[in-house]
Amino acid sequence: MKKMSMDDRLALNSYHTDEVNPHIIVDLENYDPAELKKLLLACPAGCYTLIDGNVNFSHLGCLECGTCRVLCKGTIVKEWNHPMGEIGVQFKQG
Repeated sequence: MKKMSMDDRLALNSYHTDEVNPHIIVDLENYDPAELKKLLLACPAGCYTLIDGNVNFSHLGCLECGTCRVLCKGTIVKEWNHPMGEIGVQFKQG
């Protein structure tokens, strides 16, 4: 069996997201670069990206692991809650 890349494994999951009410609230206006580096390196779903010097965040592909909450709660991550019932990631492969 061929080894799957991270993108291939993430593509197996299905997401039922609430596009209007994100479960993660972030402050990308005033941040410490060291805090941002933590998020860029640690988020397994790549929700935090740096493109052409601009910080981007999307909760839509979040795996709800809580890594960003643990690393940066109170700095960049202002609020982190589990999505409401029936919303969020559904894992298809353990």
